[in-house]
Amino acid sequence: MTLVAVGDRYDVTIGRGLLDTAAAAVPERAEQVLVVHSEALPGPAEQVAAGIEASGRRAHLAAVPDAEAAKTVDVLAGLWARLGQLGFTRTDAIAAVGGGTVTDLGGFAAASWLRGVPVVQVPTTLLAMVDAAVGGKTGINTPEGKNLVGAFHEPAAVLCDLDLLRTLPRVDLVAGLAEVIKGGFIADPVILELVESDPEGATRWDGPHLEELVERKIRVKAEVVAADLKESFLREILNYGHTFGHAIEQVEAYRRRHGEAVAIGMVYAAELARRAGHLSDDVVSRHRAVLESVGLPTAYEAGAGRGWEELLTAMRRDKKSRGAQLRFVVLDDIARPARLDGPSEDCLRAAFEAVTTR
Repeated sequence: MTLVAVGDRYDVTIGRGLLDTAAAAVPERAEQVLVVHSEALPGPAEQVAAGIEASGRRAHLAAVPDAEAAKTVDVLAGLWARLGQLGFTRTDAIAAVGGGTVTDLGGFAAASWLRGVPVVQVPTTLLAMVDAAVGGKTGINTPEGKNLVGAFHEPAAVLCDLDLLRTLPRVDLVAGLAEVIKGGFIADPVILELVESDPEGATRWDGPHLEELVERKIRVKAEVVAADLKESFLREILNYGHTFGHAIEQVEAYRRRHGEAVAIGMVYAAELARRAGHLSDDVVSRHRAVLESVGLPTAYEAGAGRGWEELLTAMRRDKKSRGAQLRFVVLDDIARPARLDGPSEDCLRAAFEAVTTR
């Protein structure tokens, strides 16, 4: 078992067989806990709830839709109604057991109920373990964009039980690797070296380096978040690949996995950085090579209703934008992130053409 401290505020526990310890992570003063979980994966949530009940507290299960369908105003309002009906007070707590959409939703429910109650995050996917559940970003989607409504609300604890990855479909584990690889590009080159040394092993829940990859990526995020919780500048580097990636998700109505969209988004950011004079050809090529080695996409297939203008409109709604000016996280080199403000439309379009197939 490994503990990764997020400053002096909370710990991320990484290990195996951790579900039975979730009750101990819930603040002692909480008399009730709402266990929010995906309706497609009740088992881990039931195990967490049983542990809470055994500790002498009341646990209430709250199933929500799977994937991005969970992150809506209607689903959030349903959780608010449940909390009110159960008489949850400010000393009670929420446990979010599921993938990134569940941890985002459960965290926002906790942030907004009575202006803030404790939340324990129990991620069940690789993506949630290395990204969504760590850092205190919570939120839901709107028709206008992804994660445009939310709050910063740090968890009381995060438990990453690697045994849960045993039943995770391989395609979802591969998608989660995009966020791991992102950590290698922005901060920790050893991540890239580990993936490159054994790409096939990186795609297995029991691969020889997976636990180290998870730990390294979480440490990258923990260090950034501890220094910049509310994304004043440094934390923006965690959005590498997300401006174009979120645009893809939006124009495709969230049918594509987040990690797949981010993989394409990183290649787009690399192509944009090359055209702006930031990045060498070799590093751009390395983006494609490492992502493709684990089966992640590196090209975007344009089609009806999914062309440049639609993507550009979606990117203009990105949280990093300032007024009419687009802002991108790019690289000057491996582990040397930078910011690119207001690239020309010709440059933006040229990078799009470089990552697009028709």
